[in-house]
Amino acid sequence: MLKPRPSEDLDLPARLASSADLAEDVHLIDAWMEERSAAHSFSVRRIPFREMHGWRFCPSTGNLVHDTGRFFSVQGLRAERPGAPAWNQPVLHQPELGILGILAKEFDGVLHFLMQAKFEPGNPVPLMLSPTVQATWSNYSGVHKGGKVTYVDYFAVPGRGQVLSDVLHSEHGDWFYRKRNRNIIVEVDAEDDVPVEDDFRWMSLGQINELMARDNTVNMNARTVLACLPQASPPPGAAKDDFRRSLAASRDPEAGSLLPTVELLSWFTGRRSAHDLDVVRVPLGRLEGWHRTREEIMRDDGGLCRVVAVAVGATSREVAAWSQPLVRPCGRGLVVFLVKEFGGVLHVLVHARAEPGFLDAVELAPTVQLVSADLTAAPFLDQVPAPGSPSIRYSAIHAEEGGRFLEAESRYMIVEASDATCAAPPPPGYAWVTVAQLSGLLRHGQYVNVQARTLLACLNSIR
Repeated sequence: MLKPRPSEDLDLPARLASSADLAEDVHLIDAWMEERSAAHSFSVRRIPFREMHGWRFCPSTGNLVHDTGRFFSVQGLRAERPGAPAWNQPVLHQPELGILGILAKEFDGVLHFLMQAKFEPGNPVPLMLSPTVQATWSNYSGVHKGGKVTYVDYFAVPGRGQVLSDVLHSEHGDWFYRKRNRNIIVEVDAEDDVPVEDDFRWMSLGQINELMARDNTVNMNARTVLACLPQASPPPGAAKDDFRRSLAASRDPEAGSLLPTVELLSWFTGRRSAHDLDVVRVPLGRLEGWHRTREEIMRDDGGLCRVVAVAVGATSREVAAWSQPLVRPCGRGLVVFLVKEFGGVLHVLVHARAEPGFLDAVELAPTVQLVSADLTAAPFLDQVPAPGSPSIRYSAIHAEEGGRFLEAESRYMIVEASDATCAAPPPPGYAWVTVAQLSGLLRHGQYVNVQARTLLACLNSIR
């Protein structure tokens, strides 16, 4: 007869806290990354569109597509709101789901995660830490005719281990059209023999958190998966200052909040219901305000982004050489969480933001989210201080998705808001939430956008 089991793994937060406390020997990871970089050769070279192998512009639409009909395509998108000018842009359309999976296992009673030193053509550095598996369906089903994706069966085949987290989440809604990935973490038994290949290494959560503080070290896909872990609260009294004490309290789901969760969900549902963004895909070849040269698709005024073509070589990948299009933003973005303590509990100011590529139109985003070089006037932008300010609790440059974007970076910051900012209720579309509330929403897809997930992972790395 079937027997009920506990509905939650009550031991997991404590196990994660123990793993987060183990941060020694990060220098060994540095040496390993240098060794893996030296063991392979990598090259990325800009080429004219006509030199891409396997890609073509569709004669009827001008869309940039792969000969197999798989992978992704570059299409046009038109978005408009009543009473406002419409805007047009290229968009990446990739209807298949990807797998972003991290394998977990205990060593000497401490949970570790199998991370990969992975090359991606758009990243600003040769190798970054990525999930155990980072692959589209076209990759792990062999459409690229390359080698098998290592460890994919742990995530694609049910029953290979205990699932710690498994959620479908969106990618960049400003650049992808309704793209989603399966963010999954699977723990294998401590006695299971998992062969570790050269480009993979077991790491504690504490070691990963140390690396999260560095520029361009932990890639976007690893950040979004790690954000899905339950909150790992340190023991009471472990925090060394008021900020960390309020952060520890914010990770506790039983701590108070300015907005009870049922009211938060009602507010968010109301913002979704009231959205007035109308989005339609259009042929890339007839995209108003954009034109194509032999090497770029660009906006007539030269702003926002370019679509370019690259030839890639990488001896560490399933396919050693290929070509593809990439989206290249015209500058560095800025992504900021404003945080503030209310009643001893740290709160994060989130924005219910509509982006044209979202499946459900609106997701919770950071307080400030500016892409490319478009750092124009925006709510709360005046709250972002100059470097060195004591109100900055976290600041690092992180690359966005390196498989589809070229040299796409954003400055990610966590900043304590001023008392004046918090004296009045937030404007429409903004709400103060606790870390526990935000983490709870991550158990469900299409609630929290990828930039906010990165900042949550950054916030969780602060011990």
